[in-house]
Amino acid sequence: MGQPIKERAMKGLCLVAAALSVIAVFSICFFLFKEGLPVIAKLGLKDFILGKSWRPSSGEYGIFPMIVASLYVTAFALLLGGPMGVLVAIYMTHFALPSVKKVMHKVVSVLAGIPSIVYGLFALELLVPMVRNLFYGSGKGMLTASLVLAIMILPTVISVSEASLEAVDSALLEGSLSLGATKEISIFKVILPASASGVVSALILGVGRAIGETMAVVMIAGNQAVMPNGLLSGARTLTANIVLEMGYATDLHRGALIATAVVLFVFILLINISFQAIKRGK
Repeated sequence: MGQPIKERAMKGLCLVAAALSVIAVFSICFFLFKEGLPVIAKLGLKDFILGKSWRPSSGEYGIFPMIVASLYVTAFALLLGGPMGVLVAIYMTHFALPSVKKVMHKVVSVLAGIPSIVYGLFALELLVPMVRNLFYGSGKGMLTASLVLAIMILPTVISVSEASLEAVDSALLEGSLSLGATKEISIFKVILPASASGVVSALILGVGRAIGETMAVVMIAGNQAVMPNGLLSGARTLTANIVLEMGYATDLHRGALIATAVVLFVFILLINISFQAIKRGK
């Protein structure tokens, strides 16, 4: 008699946890859209999204430069960190010795646990001078921000990709090897396509990690609310714009920052939908 009661209790507890998660998500959405949509309507969707001038003191609230900067930084970070993370996952799954794999797991765990402010300090003290010496200028800009974000997304991409690769039936690899294919060809031509869904999921999570990062980007991106003219130019992302000005913003200025969060939320949602469409297409 006691066992069914325990089972019902655990079922109820899980249901409450799931309900609280759903409520939390809808609460965030409700707050963002309730506060942000009226401001977007007041400023005008076109002027707000496509406006190239962000001067709150003059009543100008165009976030297009921040949208472009976010796209550039995220895309370049994914271009660097995505393939690297997948290759590391392949090595850990199919090539690394057990002792090496164990060490690499610990390294990945440490990378995942490092606070973003520490990544920012690392970039400020090492990457910024390196970029400055190689390309001149201040060293602060989208290139430096992309480099540190590429490092920051590695743990996510590696962990999820590795789990997906390990979930592939070993019979596929054995069958490919028995047909005369080398191990490398079998992995890249058979195992990797078979785990494509999980790898794409890893990249989705990596994009979310990169585009949502704030502190490290604030420290090294240059924080210039102007249209970027190259990877070496200073820029301000959507997240950086919010954190830099929310502390003193009031009235319409504060509303415009919340509206920026709405755009960021929709932006991430569209990225997830796009990647999911790609996954289904595969």
